[in-house]
Amino acid sequence: MLKNYKELKVWQKSYQLCLAIYKATKIFPKNEGFGLTSQMRRAALSIPSNIAEWYGRKTTPDYLRSLYIAYGSTCELETQILLSGDLGYLNKESLSELQRDIGEVERMLKALIKSLETKHLNP
Repeated sequence: MLKNYKELKVWQKSYQLCLAIYKATKIFPKNEGFGLTSQMRRAALSIPSNIAEWYGRKTTPDYLRSLYIAYGSTCELETQILLSGDLGYLNKESLSELQRDIGEVERMLKALIKSLETKHLNP
């Protein structure tokens, strides 16, 4: 049994992704401060925050709801990462690393959601 949400690998990975997004967006044009930069940071922050939120609620339906919100934020962030690359705000190396990291978080969330749904339907 986990002592807290920080022991979850998906939380750890999404937290590191959030840090990487904050660092990557530091170099974005100043005119994106209230646009893409802000939106990407909010989406990135939403992922580990929602994973952590369920932990305090302790019920499977609440847990799943928070995980689905986190999953939605990964899709949103992935779109924003692609746009940032196409606009030339991210170099190819940064773009590739962020895409890899978000893909990993997405897969981990899918697996956790599937596991919980299976467990919840077949107690």
